[in-house]
Amino acid sequence: MKLTLGLSPCPNDTFIFDALINQKIDTEGLEFAPKFADIEQLNLFAIKGDLDVTKFSFSAFTDCFQNYLLLDSGSALGRACGPLLVKKPSTIINDNSEIAIPGNYTTANLLLKLFYPSYSRKKEVLFSDIENEILNEKVDAGVIIHENRFTFLEKGLEKVSDLGELWESSTGTPIPLGGIGIKREMPAYIQKKVEQLLRKSVLYAFNNRNASLDFIKKYSQELNEDVINQHIDLYVNEYTLSLSESGKNAIKLLFKKVGVKSQHIFFDSSFVT
Repeated sequence: MKLTLGLSPCPNDTFIFDALINQKIDTEGLEFAPKFADIEQLNLFAIKGDLDVTKFSFSAFTDCFQNYLLLDSGSALGRACGPLLVKKPSTIINDNSEIAIPGNYTTANLLLKLFYPSYSRKKEVLFSDIENEILNEKVDAGVIIHENRFTFLEKGLEKVSDLGELWESSTGTPIPLGGIGIKREMPAYIQKKVEQLLRKSVLYAFNNRNASLDFIKKYSQELNEDVINQHIDLYVNEYTLSLSESGKNAIKLLFKKVGVKSQHIFFDSSFVT
């Protein structure tokens, strides 16, 4: 059985999915056809229900939970790993400033809405282009994610605010960035098998740190191994292996903040024989 799998080309995704996609583990008769796209495109796919299994922003999950259940493994949550609002040192930003965002449905944009509600002039920009948009003064500031957290300083930009830090200090929970969902309409035994295989793929990545490097470099926008390793260390952690109650509570809180009930959003394998 072949399943479509949506993921970003970023190192944290290719790192954890390498064993699954390239069958470095026994996939038990399942085959995964990867669909690489930036996070906002994945969000749009998820909202339309286009893919069997997919990465999405937790902000987008509030718009697509009718289509997907959240798997326990594969998520990006944590502390000190949130989006950053950055600008040129010479720029003064205010309520009239135009802010580049990596997509309307991204958690980055949701955090900007929550903590800077008066910043209403926004421009959707591919996440990897936001730094250049700021440097070329096409926007006044931007919210950066992924590898750009590690490169903005050397490009001459400065941090205005750490949006993840604002979330953590105001809620006490880790910042829920993105997760992996499986179609609700999928047979329960397939959902359970995918959950088990994804966990095995994450464990394989943890136990064979360098085995996925070629696969990561094939898709990453940043080929510097130090940056790649920093990226993985930041976004792949204990929550990637299992959400745990604290991770689930953070996701429920995000749903609450946008006014959406979080009932029956998690896949529960205990009910599947």
